[in-house]
Amino acid sequence: MSTVRSVAALGVAVAGLGLVGCGSGGTTDGTPVPTTSSTARAGIGSALHYSSFGTEADIDCGDGRALDISGSNNTLTVSGNCAQVSITGADNRVRLDKVTDTLEVGGLNNSVVYLDGDPDVVNSGTGNHIRRD
Repeated sequence: MSTVRSVAALGVAVAGLGLVGCGSGGTTDGTPVPTTSSTARAGIGSALHYSSFGTEADIDCGDGRALDISGSNNTLTVSGNCAQVSITGADNRVRLDKVTDTLEVGGLNNSVVYLDGDPDVVNSGTGNHIRRD
């Protein structure tokens, strides 16, 4: 019986360690901690992934990369030429230099402006605003 408890306690400890650094909390003074990630691959065609809450950031799409944005309450400025852009989450404000193939916006109340390109635009969310400037 004590072996079963030890294994259960170990499982709880391991699960707790897995949550450390997940970005769901903030610093001790309450400011949000951004959770961002991008692929380690460089070069044309490698995808970029940005996932965060309440951040302001500049992202370089390079020349022809795909970009996936998730999270909420972000203000993002994206330079370069994105081939495909997918945005999910809520209340994101995204400004894109250029989108050439596909711009898909899901989620709720996202505002997206792109300056150049003629992408296929798909608005699969609610309350999203997408426009070419």
